[in-house]
Amino acid sequence: MATKPPDKSEPKNGAQGAASAAHGAAAAGEPGQDEAAMPQHEARKRLDDIIAALNTEAADLKDRLLRAHAEVENIRKRSEREKEETAKYAITRLARDIVGVGDNFQRAIDAVPADAVQQDSALKSFLEGVTLTERELLNVLERYGIRKMAPINEPFNPHLHQAVMEMPRTDVPAGTVVQVFQAGYTIEDRVLRPAMVVVAKGGPKPAPATEAGAATPDAANNSRPNKG
Repeated sequence: MATKPPDKSEPKNGAQGAASAAHGAAAAGEPGQDEAAMPQHEARKRLDDIIAALNTEAADLKDRLLRAHAEVENIRKRSEREKEETAKYAITRLARDIVGVGDNFQRAIDAVPADAVQQDSALKSFLEGVTLTERELLNVLERYGIRKMAPINEPFNPHLHQAVMEMPRTDVPAGTVVQVFQAGYTIEDRVLRPAMVVVAKGGPKPAPATEAGAATPDAANNSRPNKG
């Protein structure tokens, strides 16, 4: 009776089964690659979140620092400007009183008749003394930025002059200052006292103001009488 030869495939199948079983056991007993990498991924994400938060906080602090620096710079400039204006206009009240006293010099000069000066040498010397005193007063005022305005034959400027009346005149353009009742004064770039004037009316239209002579809004605001 013939015997059946041994099946050579059985050991092979057995080895493969053992290998599969061993691999399964190893897989069951050790963590997989994804599971091992999971804590590292979470740590990286947590670190990225911390870095992002720190960057946001740093940007916010930088913005606050820049704003604070800008505010300090604005305060410094404003203080310097106020200090400069205080130095320029501190004598405004005193100057207004002094120019009021100075008006008396001009009144004294105007009160002396021209023919009387020629006939009386003493009166002539007195008039010359008053004139020199007024001139010296104006020189002193100019050293402190105070200047006299006597705008005769000049176009009327509402920012510098105060019209007290109009006078019919056809020989000069309308709006021309034809008489000055009281001289005006400026202190630096402000009006200390507007000039009180008489303005012509009925004459030809005035020529258009040149660009250099036209008053700008800023100049108009700065030249209004100062109450300080």
